[in-house]
Amino acid sequence: MKKAFDVQAFAQELSKNCAQAQIRRFKKDEVITTYLINRNQICILLSGEAYLVRYDAKGVKSIIDCFKTDDVFGEAFYRIRTNRELFVLAKTDCEVLFFSYSMQELCDKNCAFHHTLVESLPDLILSRVIAINTRIELLSKRSIRDKLLSYFSSLAVGRNTFELPFSLTDLADYLIIDRAAMMREIKKLREDKIIDKNGKKITLLNQ
Repeated sequence: MKKAFDVQAFAQELSKNCAQAQIRRFKKDEVITTYLINRNQICILLSGEAYLVRYDAKGVKSIIDCFKTDDVFGEAFYRIRTNRELFVLAKTDCEVLFFSYSMQELCDKNCAFHHTLVESLPDLILSRVIAINTRIELLSKRSIRDKLLSYFSSLAVGRNTFELPFSLTDLADYLIIDRAAMMREIKKLREDKIIDKNGKKITLLNQ
């Protein structure tokens, strides 16, 4: 979804002029932030890609969400209480804008940039809500085949061939399914001539 303002240019100015904002850089696989109960923080991914992940008691990873350039994330969007901490991990090298968000309290400088950001948040939040609703729809599918086809269809809007943004291991973590079972289903989809697969490239044959 197209943003109503230039996020990149605005973030640079905000970090220079707002007391509650800062830009930080992260290397691939570094922890960008964790989701805690009592911290009202919002982040904007200025470059790169990142995952929101959770590890269960056995150390099994689930990818809860994926973030790309200009996406917003942070605890303000995830108020579910859990005894398992959530981590935002850099999938690639990343640059991230951090700021504290409150509708009642602006920064000490009462800066114009913070006012503009608060006014622009509904547009940014709407993009995140759309992404969350899409993921809910995906995970509501009962079978591995249905999850795969639903996800493939979401990537193939306006085209038949697309490239997976994940490794197959990460795709299984994102769909919250067993990797071996997923690989068997992908093989069946190819045998049934529903998809063709060449590396990360997938072609939907029935569209």
